[in-house]
Amino acid sequence: MRTLKTVLALGAAALAAAAGIVAPATAAPAATASGGKAMTWTLLADGPAGTVQVGGGALSNPYQGDTATTTALPVLCLKIDGRPAPAGITPDFYAGWARGAVAATRPIRGTRLADRAVADGVCANTFGAGWRMAEFHDGRYGPNLESSGGWSYWAYGDVPAGTRFWTAINDQPANPWN
Repeated sequence: MRTLKTVLALGAAALAAAAGIVAPATAAPAATASGGKAMTWTLLADGPAGTVQVGGGALSNPYQGDTATTTALPVLCLKIDGRPAPAGITPDFYAGWARGAVAATRPIRGTRLADRAVADGVCANTFGAGWRMAEFHDGRYGPNLESSGGWSYWAYGDVPAGTRFWTAINDQPANPWN
């Protein structure tokens, strides 16, 4: 027969194990592939007809991330609606045309962006249907804008100067959820 002390210890262990199984997760997984960092972009220039150029600039690292995911920054959002580039913008590989508008959310900790769906949801919940997190390769160039570039792009919009924005990249582990 087991002693009361043993029974209580086994009961406490069973409760602790059960609590660990059913307790909800309270934090997003750490960004381990990128060392806890994610890529950010910023406003590079104001352009004609209410356009802006957004891109990484000198501080961005699309391969390993450049900003700790514990930092709270706005998410750069994009809504592609097929708008043509205005006169004065000639899209190329390094400065494409996004075919729509960009906007920035309120700051959010990168660790809260647990996956691409969550990040897209932040944009849609802030700006409406059709908005999603902007991505490194959203800039288009060439005949009929059929080619995808990188590093920066132009879009309609108004984003704050001097601010970094969480921006996705689809072929590197430099996202907040990596």
